[in-house]
Amino acid sequence: MHVVLLSYTLICIFPVYLLVNNSFKKRRAIFKEPLSLPTEETFSLVGFTKMFSRVDFSIYFYNSTFVTLTTLFLVLLFGAMAAWALSEYKFKGNTMLGLYLAFGIMLPIKLGTVSILQLLNSMNLVNTLTGLVIVYTAQSLPLAIWILTEFMKQVNQELKEAARCDGVNEYQLFFYIILPLMRPPLATVAVFTMVPVWNDLWWPLVLAPSGGKQTVILGMQQYIGQYVTNWNAVFASLSTALIPILIFYMIFSRQLIRSITSGAVK
Repeated sequence: MHVVLLSYTLICIFPVYLLVNNSFKKRRAIFKEPLSLPTEETFSLVGFTKMFSRVDFSIYFYNSTFVTLTTLFLVLLFGAMAAWALSEYKFKGNTMLGLYLAFGIMLPIKLGTVSILQLLNSMNLVNTLTGLVIVYTAQSLPLAIWILTEFMKQVNQELKEAARCDGVNEYQLFFYIILPLMRPPLATVAVFTMVPVWNDLWWPLVLAPSGGKQTVILGMQQYIGQYVTNWNAVFASLSTALIPILIFYMIFSRQLIRSITSGAVK
């Protein structure tokens, strides 16, 4: 079992090692010795120098951070509220509404790229971070609602009834009792939301390609040309872009594991 886990860990870490390792090498060494560690002859910081020499690259990081954190907040808030309503309250059309929201998981939002672009253009939200946040929130909400609904159905009914008998209103019940119990699934939703948003290239390319609203992944594309690619800067940019995701994962890893393994052992 330990051998299998170690093998899976090495397989997952190898691409990260390859990326970070080559970001500290000269261009010739990247192609000649991609697997070897940097030496005195091959070590170089030219990629990071190139990246940080551009003032706008710090703006790209700010844009990605703002869009990702704002999207996370809205997805977790609205997703939890919608999941609570679907799991707790029985009303006409409850099942149909849940199925309607599930279509967002089965049908990719990118199919409506042209219509979304026209809609945001009519609202003057093209080349704005607000437009990106709206699209990412709409893209992430169906999965968040589906995951949180299943977990909220498992909350002890007697606990909720006891809280109501003690005079706790529905808002207090949701924010002070239910949400704290939902920390593991909320962490899972946060991780599943953050990674696609932070690493996405499609929507920034379509909705915010200019005006200083580019994200990190889109800004990195400036180093990739039709004939010449600055691989040192590409690897340095990607290595730097990994840092927020790794930090976020380390913070929420325990809650994520608890959520994934919930109910696996009785």
